[in-house]
Amino acid sequence: MHSDPIAQVVLCLALILAAAKLGGDLAVRVGQPAVLGELVAGVLLGNLPNLPFLGIAFLEPLKTDASIDMLARLGVLILLFEVGLESTVKQMLQVGLSSLLVATLGVVTPFALGWGVGAWLLPCESAYVHAFLGAALCATSVGITARVLKDLRREKTREARIILGAAVLDDVMGLVILAVVTGVISAADKGGSLDLVSIAVIVGKAVLFLVGSLVVGVAVSPRFFTLASRLKSRGVLLSAGLGFCFLLSWLANVIGLAPIVGAFAAGLILESTHYRSFVDKGEHELEELVHPLAEFLVPVFFVLMGARTDLRSFTEPGVLVLAAALTLAAILGKQACAAGALGGDLNRLAIGIGMIPRGEVGLIFANIGVALTVAGRPVVSPSTFSAVIVMVIVTTMVTPPALKWALERRRETGA
Repeated sequence: MHSDPIAQVVLCLALILAAAKLGGDLAVRVGQPAVLGELVAGVLLGNLPNLPFLGIAFLEPLKTDASIDMLARLGVLILLFEVGLESTVKQMLQVGLSSLLVATLGVVTPFALGWGVGAWLLPCESAYVHAFLGAALCATSVGITARVLKDLRREKTREARIILGAAVLDDVMGLVILAVVTGVISAADKGGSLDLVSIAVIVGKAVLFLVGSLVVGVAVSPRFFTLASRLKSRGVLLSAGLGFCFLLSWLANVIGLAPIVGAFAAGLILESTHYRSFVDKGEHELEELVHPLAEFLVPVFFVLMGARTDLRSFTEPGVLVLAAALTLAAILGKQACAAGALGGDLNRLAIGIGMIPRGEVGLIFANIGVALTVAGRPVVSPSTFSAVIVMVIVTTMVTPPALKWALERRRETGA
């Protein structure tokens, strides 16, 4: 009997979505972000086939199915687009010198520590692996920290503004570093190498793309959406917004950057004033329209990342040590960034803790690293990938209670 290829895909999707929602619910019930539950659910789902006595080997294709992988990659673009929509160019320009300094220290210090950990514990690995580990530690999850601050009703404090502004800038800088690292590794894969001039060109392209797309986009997008609003068919705003996101993602890839850079830039560019004509006609805001799509695709990415974490790799010598060292470097690296907060009477401990979670951004960096190869050999081994996933889980898990403690401690003691 002929089996329709879609059957395997829809079965995987059913399992992924069920696992994501159950895991997310359990995480929220114990005071953790839903993304953590989705990631852990993926780890469990992906490792069940390794227990042959359970008789569920049919789960194994979930980790390698090309269609599921493509949906997960699409979910990453939607996620970065959504993160960008939550911020604006104006907000980025208004975050002030404190956020810029905090973000800079929050990228440079973890990158150096991550590289150092790699050179120390993985001396036989190439410098590409060390650079990847440094890049993976640069990220900060805007969403997780913002959720904690909102739950505590502290989102309007000076510390909150500095943290959130720095987290956005942190992601922009992290994406630039990621572009450099992937560019260097891609050149090595083709048999070449990059000198300082070539690296400067990659940085220049990344900065030029971000700045250029923001400047041009802010000028063009209002006219684009005004023209689109004249169309009479349904769903025009969502289609136009996603089309804009995918176009910039494609352009980013054309000039040698990760498509997520374009998706993030597209979200930053689009503001509610650009598509006001749609809202005036009774349509929802673009963020509200994108949200259901993100609710479907983004968990696919998180669960798949967890599923690709092979727990058997932790039996290999040094993996748990690497995971612990990376986690410590990730936490300490972000504490250093609090020194960049200018002004008196600031809760610098809360600022440092608020920058700790790697969350979804750390997973995106890890996912890109897994796809990199040199001479046909993966740059990141399964054991190194698993260690990075542990770092993401721990930093995501410790931030909510630690940030709550730091803010309430300051309130109670006045210190």
